Amino acid sequence: MATSPCSSSGVSSSSSSGLGADAGLEIRTRSVEQTLVPLVSQITTLINHKDKPKRSDKTLQAIQRVGQAVNLAVGRFVTVGEAIANENHELKEEMSVACIEARRAGETIAQLTDVASLDHPESDSHITIFTDKTGVVKAARLLLSSVTKVLVLADRIVIKQIITSRNKVLATMEQLEKVSSFQEFVQIFSQFGNEMVEFAHLTGDRQNDLKDEKKKARMAASRAVLEKCTMMLLTASKTCLRHPDCESARINKDGVFHRMRLALEQVIEIVTDSRPNGENEMAPISIYSGIKEFKNKVEGLRENLYFLSKENLSTMLEVILEHTEDFTDSAYTSHEHREHILELSKQAKMELEQLVSVWMQAQNQKTKDLMEDLEVAILKTCQCMNELKREVHSAATSLAADLLKYHTDHMVLKALKITGVEGNLEAVAEYTCKLSEQKEQLVEMCRLLRHVSGTEPLEITCIHAEDTFQVTGPQIISAAETLALHPSSKIAKENLEVFCEAWESQLSDMSLLLREINDVFEGRRGEKRVYLSLPRPGKHNANLKALKPVKLDTEEQAKIAKLGLELHLLTSDVDSETEKWEDQENEIVQHGQGMSSMAYSMYLFTRGEGLLKTTQDLFHQAEIFATEGTKLASALHALSDQVHSDDKPLLLLEAEKLISMCKQLQITAKASAQGKSATFTKVDACILKTRNVMTLLCQLLPLCCKLLRKNKAGNGCLKPAPPWKEDRIRTGTNARTPERRVDTFGIKSLENHVTNMTFLESK
Repeated sequence: MATSPCSSSGVSSSSSSGLGADAGLEIRTRSVEQTLVPLVSQITTLINHKDKPKRSDKTLQAIQRVGQAVNLAVGRFVTVGEAIANENHELKEEMSVACIEARRAGETIAQLTDVASLDHPESDSHITIFTDKTGVVKAARLLLSSVTKVLVLADRIVIKQIITSRNKVLATMEQLEKVSSFQEFVQIFSQFGNEMVEFAHLTGDRQNDLKDEKKKARMAASRAVLEKCTMMLLTASKTCLRHPDCESARINKDGVFHRMRLALEQVIEIVTDSRPNGENEMAPISIYSGIKEFKNKVEGLRENLYFLSKENLSTMLEVILEHTEDFTDSAYTSHEHREHILELSKQAKMELEQLVSVWMQAQNQKTKDLMEDLEVAILKTCQCMNELKREVHSAATSLAADLLKYHTDHMVLKALKITGVEGNLEAVAEYTCKLSEQKEQLVEMCRLLRHVSGTEPLEITCIHAEDTFQVTGPQIISAAETLALHPSSKIAKENLEVFCEAWESQLSDMSLLLREINDVFEGRRGEKRVYLSLPRPGKHNANLKALKPVKLDTEEQAKIAKLGLELHLLTSDVDSETEKWEDQENEIVQHGQGMSSMAYSMYLFTRGEGLLKTTQDLFHQAEIFATEGTKLASALHALSDQVHSDDKPLLLLEAEKLISMCKQLQITAKASAQGKSATFTKVDACILKTRNVMTLLCQLLPLCCKLLRKNKAGNGCLKPAPPWKEDRIRTGTNARTPERRVDTFGIKSLENHVTNMTFLESK
């Protein structure tokens, strides 16, 4: 089924100056987002200057330079966009319109900022940025909207390439299903291998470019299926060709083809952001996510007693407790865990009843005593939910640890291989029953782990693991039955080996997944590894009314949005760099990950989201961030003792820079601020200095990794780059991997033109 690439990435964002882009566009990829950041920065600078009373000659010249720079960059940008239009006729009309709009807006901005040569730029005789203040805003809005449209249209070409590549793979798969001779199969499979490599590259790039972590995880799961199934397809098809009348061999092969088609379809769904027949994706609800939402609602009562109904809260708890039945009804949950979960479920109902009672009274009469009683009820309810979360986590992870330890010897798989070669059908049937039991245990384990995974990407990984066990189990059985029917067949033996390897590999992956889930629970990692050491209400302070919490209002959030966006992008860059290190326990990586986590929390604060609820939370976070940076500097000093003498001065210089920047941030975070204006200035300064530290961190991480690699410290610090095992899908013919296309008219070339703009300091 060919899918239209129309639902591409686009923009739904706005700046503090009212520079809203087209509401119909939504940015879904980092490359588009990062390309727009310099342009937003330039235009924001111009908008901010139009209302400034002091206009020195230097400022006027700077404004004119920025206006000209924007116009020139847009001109080059549009030239590339027009070339894209000429290369892709189906987009020509839309692209041409967007390019014309962008060019016109760029020229308007250049005209309005042509102020350096004027004696009186405020004079009505000249239309400038100072006399036509709404004109520059309109031009800026049009420019952002049109440039974004060009980027989104260019992104559609990338999507189209992926769809075209998928269609080629599907067409070749259909040929492979119908072949009747080995010679024909080898020729077609050689072509199929090359097409899969191309598809792997295209989808790998897309996966890395996606902003949505959930979609990234789904893409990774689909690509993992395709990687493993490619080898399965080879051996299953060869087995079918060798034994054409064998029913179990045919079932085995059909299962592989079916799974590959599903994975290919899911990739296209993710890339085009569409669902078959217009269905909406229904994400399964986990106990963790349910508890998180429930607690947020309960804690929200501190600020607003009327924002939800008691029925709403009761329903939320009922849903959570229904999900705990997955644990209490499971045959694999221990008696002790089952009893504790039932006891805590009963306690949660009682705590909610007490909370609702006090809450209803407080709505009618807001006395000091009632509000204190409400606070106690909120704390007790949340504490009970935390204990329930801890109990289900313990139940799921202890079961997983026991099962993984029990099945590490792979005795059932070994027995199937032996009895299959012996042609012992009765023994094979006996061990296939044992494998089916093992499969049910592992599937149940995955379902329970999903409830406690803690993040959406890990939830998706659990679902992928469950599907893998569900599908691979029967495939091993059909492969074993084929070998038992043809015990002397080398290809049937090889086929069983391949499916057994897939099972063993998934068990190994489960050990890593279990460790990640535990890391999230203990606060070492998470969805952007949110830092969990912040003081929460009631935890460190008995008198909750001693400090009045201060939050940013909507206007202040809008002003600081651009800084927040830059901080967000930097956290992604730092995360990308730390993921390249093979030694994830390295002290430099640990500090880098911690700093990225805290910076991400600060970014969420600029959006009015996350754990940082007040400005005081933000300042506290900034202090901890600076402390973590100082620790990183110490680690850099330690590293300098390991590197060559030529490299040592550079590393020490960067470490000193980091120490200085962290000290400045600590001073800012600890400084007192009285009044709304002063507090906002302090918030702005803290986030700005955090951004500067993160910028330095982005430079430090690859430098350290390079120096470690240069000095051959340990076993190397970089993971191998190839995402798929390309050599595994090549046959005896000299199938060359197709060279990756140079993206002559794609996002990257557009990026280069926009990011060449020079920033104007607005100070």
